[in-house]
Amino acid sequence: MADEAPADLLVIGAGLAGIGAAAGFRQAFPTKRLRVLESRARIGGTWDLFRYPGVRSDSDMYTLCYTRRPWTDTRTMVDGASIRDYIESTARESGIYDEIEFGARAVSAAWSSERATWQVEVVDQANGTHRQVEARFLHLCTGYYDYAAGYRPGFEGEERFLGRIVHPQHWPEDLEVQGRRIVVIGSGATAVTLVPALVSAGALVTLLQRSPSWVASQPARDPVGRLLFPWLPGRVAWQLVRWKKILEAQLQYSLARWRPDFIKRQILRMAREALPAGYPVEEHFQASYDPWDQRVCAVPDGDLFAAISAGTVDMVTDHIERFLPEGILTRSGRQLAADVVITATGLIIRPLGGIRLTVDGRPVQLADTMVYRGAMLSGVPNLAYTFGYINASWTLRAELVALLVRRLIRHLDREGLTSVRPERDPSVEERPFVDFNPGYIQRALKELPSQGDRFPWRVHQNYLRDWLDTRLKPVADPALRFG
Repeated sequence: MADEAPADLLVIGAGLAGIGAAAGFRQAFPTKRLRVLESRARIGGTWDLFRYPGVRSDSDMYTLCYTRRPWTDTRTMVDGASIRDYIESTARESGIYDEIEFGARAVSAAWSSERATWQVEVVDQANGTHRQVEARFLHLCTGYYDYAAGYRPGFEGEERFLGRIVHPQHWPEDLEVQGRRIVVIGSGATAVTLVPALVSAGALVTLLQRSPSWVASQPARDPVGRLLFPWLPGRVAWQLVRWKKILEAQLQYSLARWRPDFIKRQILRMAREALPAGYPVEEHFQASYDPWDQRVCAVPDGDLFAAISAGTVDMVTDHIERFLPEGILTRSGRQLAADVVITATGLIIRPLGGIRLTVDGRPVQLADTMVYRGAMLSGVPNLAYTFGYINASWTLRAELVALLVRRLIRHLDREGLTSVRPERDPSVEERPFVDFNPGYIQRALKELPSQGDRFPWRVHQNYLRDWLDTRLKPVADPALRFG
């Protein structure tokens, strides 16, 4: 049995999405009971976990920030510590910080139709004791990857390497980089973020990638914001810049899907302009996939290109043959000397934070469910989860999911109801969870829910459409069953 009276909303996770959901709920329902569980000792989620040099968001802060707390700085791509501080100050200002229970890890959640509540099993991280928390509605803001470990492929001979091997997800505080030879393995957002930061700290860096990614330069400070913020009220200027960013991103994504070859040429042209004449751009920066089949890596003010142009970064596109005691041997026979190897090789997907779900005693198999509005699971009552956009900032969809939750709770109250669940339509054809093919997604597809071939089971990567649907369409959708 639960340790206290049921919460009206239980938010699991005190990162960007969780704090936004909790703050929005507290504002909308000041007298309802809210609880927030966070397994870690500090607020911030991703932005507290990752501590590697240069860690930052590749989404602009005008759309990554909360609508109730606009970002009025001209900096667009901000470091991780600043984002964590922003999340914490939002929690304190909204009055929910003291409602967060730190060191409380949810491991399972059981729905009872008889009680119309969730019984959530929680482990105290400090002493390992278990307890029950009861809630009428559950909102999972646990992110999408395993916090305990990143994806780390094994390499032949690595046990003979005399240096240190580090994964960015667990950056050691005692790692000195100045004057050291460092090989960064990877080609994604983490790798292109790490390299310029390591160079600035005095390291001698080689970026080793098996295959290229699309990399595009973005202004570190928004030019329109620099014009508007000195002359307009902060919130007005922010709204204008924010919608400019949203429309730009949607246009670029749509164009990439419609005319991928055009976008490829534009990305390569910008890279050529930023790099020395004769640099082998196609070898190192022409990916084998279309832009936005995986995320395009954004580099602020072209810092990666600047480091390459300055001769402080050696770019190598090759496969690893094996590790040597003094470094790495590539398949082409090149030897890369290294004191430290950083494996920026990706994430491990962990759906719903690894929380096991049951409904009236029946285990929920995620792969057998279908997502409703990108926010709920078929057959699972009174539960929402947050999974952000692949082509825009996480917060944009997170706030829409939180809004849908509030609208559903208000509807339940108004109609004297206690539960709501999506009911799968047998005529809706299954599709993969997301139209996205980075390795970490492909490795996990068999564990993820499906999406459908049409609304409301289709997960659109279109904020404008979702914004209109979430705000204007009736909550009493035919796909929902109320009880």
